[in-house]
Amino acid sequence: MAYPELVKLEGKKRETSRQANKALREELRVPAVLYGPEIEENVHFSIDELELEKILRKPQTKLQELTVDGKTYKTLLKRTEFDPVTDRPVHADFYVLADGHKVTIRVPIKITGSARGVVEDGGRVFKPMNFVRVRVLPEVIPAEFEIDISELGIGQSFHISDLDLEGIIPLDDMSRTIVTIRPPKGADFLESLVAGVTDEAEEEVAAEGEEVAEGEEELAEGEEPAEGEDEESDESTEE
Repeated sequence: MAYPELVKLEGKKRETSRQANKALREELRVPAVLYGPEIEENVHFSIDELELEKILRKPQTKLQELTVDGKTYKTLLKRTEFDPVTDRPVHADFYVLADGHKVTIRVPIKITGSARGVVEDGGRVFKPMNFVRVRVLPEVIPAEFEIDISELGIGQSFHISDLDLEGIIPLDDMSRTIVTIRPPKGADFLESLVAGVTDEAEEEVAAEGEEVAEGEEELAEGEEPAEGEDEESDESTEE
């Protein structure tokens, strides 16, 4: 499990009017706010847009050493708002970390290696989860969860319960599947086709021999629906 890199940022105090924010964006500066459990009053400031985008490019938990008006804070980039047309960042929230105060975050999942079921049997990697929600103290915040899938064969999976969660409280169900190896494309259809032919043959035998009780029906177990990607907003809150 990797720990986040601490990136240094410089902020400048700002006015909070709409006109002032518009002028900042024209200067390629992003309006931002700073807050936390030990911050008595929110600090309104701006940061360089290019510096913020450098941080956003990395799909990891983002920690910063942020200096505003001569004072330095250890922060977590909690939320970034984007323009729906240009996709440029238009506002950012920074949460000031405090010892003893847990934060709730979404930790990205990184997959490494080539699964045995893919290399040897032509299987497919299916990854229903891209993030895991956790609650954790600032000193053990993970940058990401790295999963080596090299040993996974067809039909095998990696679950939240398989992660290294020392000092971390997972908020998602421990049984949820993070990644699984599916059969080659078309194999599922062929299997169901063969199963259908077998079922028809069994029905013929039942019709000629044993009677089937009226109202009795055989129920086949269906494949459980795939778990979708966590689409909650990238938030962190103090406990």
